[in-house]
Amino acid sequence: MENLQSPIVKLKGKLFDEAGVELSIKRDDLLHTFISGNKWRKLRYNLLQAKEEGATRLLTFGGAYSNHIAAVSAAGKEFGFDTIGMIRGEETLPLNPTLDFATKQGMKLGYLSRELYTYKNEPLVLEKLKEKWEDFYLIPEGGANSLGVKGCEEILDSETDDYNFISVASGTGTTAAGILKAAKDYQTVLSFPALKGGEFLETEIEKMADSFSARLWMLTKYHFGGYAKVNEELVNFINEFKQAHQIQLDPIYTGKMLYGLYDMIENNVFPEGSKLLAIHTGGLQGIAGMNERLKNKGLIIN
Repeated sequence: MENLQSPIVKLKGKLFDEAGVELSIKRDDLLHTFISGNKWRKLRYNLLQAKEEGATRLLTFGGAYSNHIAAVSAAGKEFGFDTIGMIRGEETLPLNPTLDFATKQGMKLGYLSRELYTYKNEPLVLEKLKEKWEDFYLIPEGGANSLGVKGCEEILDSETDDYNFISVASGTGTTAAGILKAAKDYQTVLSFPALKGGEFLETEIEKMADSFSARLWMLTKYHFGGYAKVNEELVNFINEFKQAHQIQLDPIYTGKMLYGLYDMIENNVFPEGSKLLAIHTGGLQGIAGMNERLKNKGLIIN
């Protein structure tokens, strides 16, 4: 896997002009059709390490709608690995769009009860998995390890030096940690946790970044009720954003982050003259599954 770089697009609008700030988006969602955004970043060095160790099989964990599961399945197919996805919860048929895609890439699925899933990284559980699936290279849920952080450091390059605020949505915090490690001293990293009660991520991010930094700013109120929770206001924002800028956002991560940035800009949180860069971390595959859940509410993400 190469170290790919993505284009930066500057957004235009009355909101930015009136606030006297700039907002641009780094389109990491364009890195790859199926291994897009931060998934490309977090998998890159893990796959290189797997190759170096002579591994032929990858095993990882994720929820039933996981972007990570979809990306690992696609990466396995493209780079010549067998893949196993251990899914949180019970099997439900027919498979949702995410898991259907994963199996079509050749991924074999296994299931762990929600209780057992909590202990997925314990040696006893991993030994049981090795007994069943034999040898494999383990990629943690979300690609959350030091190799994932290393890959996410490469999101920033010379083209991002002009920005004084770098914004990213956070699940495990791995992407924010990589960005924090690579950021310049004058750059503040904004982390928008996608889950309710995401304050704990500050410690996790700083631990993965191997430093305490006053340059990390946690924005924990834009979760819309919790992980994978959405409402009509968020759906409308995503649809209006796409119409205005021709950029698709996902409802789990980037939609909430951009909603938060818009709210902060509208409330003059950023000093005049600020240059903000939002990282588009992909995750668009999850829209089909979300729309299945939203149809009962009469909502749809266009």
